[in-house]
Amino acid sequence: MSLADDTVPFDVELLTELTETSGVPGYEDRVRDLVVEELESSVDEVRTDAMGNVVGTLEGDSDYSVAVAAHMDEIGFMVRHVRGKEGEYGFVELDPLGGWDARVLKAQRVTIHTDDGDLSGVIGSPPPHTLDEEDRKKTPDVEDTYVDLGLPYEDADERVSPGDLVTMDQSTELVGETVTGKALDDRICLFAMLEAARRLENPDATIHFCATVQEEVGLRGANALGVDVDPDLAIALDVTVANDVPGFDDGEHVTELGAGTAIKLKDSSVITNPKVHRRLQSVADEEEIESQLEILPAGGTDTAGFQNTAGAKPVGAISIPTRYLHTVTETAHVEDVASTIDLLEAFLASEDGEHDYTL
Repeated sequence: MSLADDTVPFDVELLTELTETSGVPGYEDRVRDLVVEELESSVDEVRTDAMGNVVGTLEGDSDYSVAVAAHMDEIGFMVRHVRGKEGEYGFVELDPLGGWDARVLKAQRVTIHTDDGDLSGVIGSPPPHTLDEEDRKKTPDVEDTYVDLGLPYEDADERVSPGDLVTMDQSTELVGETVTGKALDDRICLFAMLEAARRLENPDATIHFCATVQEEVGLRGANALGVDVDPDLAIALDVTVANDVPGFDDGEHVTELGAGTAIKLKDSSVITNPKVHRRLQSVADEEEIESQLEILPAGGTDTAGFQNTAGAKPVGAISIPTRYLHTVTETAHVEDVASTIDLLEAFLASEDGEHDYTL
């Protein structure tokens, strides 16, 4: 099924462009250009900062302000070294940007982004029948991963330099009732934020739509914006674990695809403000938006970046349940995406500065 399918309840063309565009931590410029272009028609002012964060401000009728955050970066790599010698083929050694599981990297296509243009490459895997039993049992390390460009060493060394960036090469597709591809973490939430910004008109509160950088390497963009934007309330959007697949008990699912947008109670970086997450639940109930609660044992989001960087702040988070996180086949249900957009829009439209989030 094509992502152009007219049964999908949102702008699939924009979602595809966002997820297929490359942007690793610290080098989100291609995604940033898309975000700026989209926000310019939806908000009153768009600005960027020295880190590359984007803030699109929609002026409200009061000085009360809400920051909404979704991160632009995807996990990827930086070229560390080109290995080889004259007369042999060259191979590119990598340094990870973000949390990779080396087991998912074998037999994948990648793109190396050089100053002279993009190069295609593969992360190969030896044929299993050539490995002995000990090799088959080994757990691979990311640091042992290399890219085969199909080029002699001299050509590879001339065209690729240390510091060049590497991203996974994957298209975004519809599979049944789901959308799958690379970088749904967190472009699918970035998309939800942009869609909500399109729909929201004349809010009571001033809304800062924040597209953050370097979340995958430590919430760095959100930490900076927590100080610079200094909102009265912050809501972060990110994907969350959906282990609703064979091999996991019910209690390990965290969330389930198709059960609605997820309202975060906690993860390993934050415990959300109880009054905020209860109001999110109340808005979802009032608007008849499908939702579920999220308790994530491990993992963090930009929510934590806003909670205390400029003094104590009330924070909440809305998550999109996603299977197979940090792989090239991240998978989310289209109705959960739609519910996330609906809840964010309804919550922001009803936020008037009159709710007391003090505990």
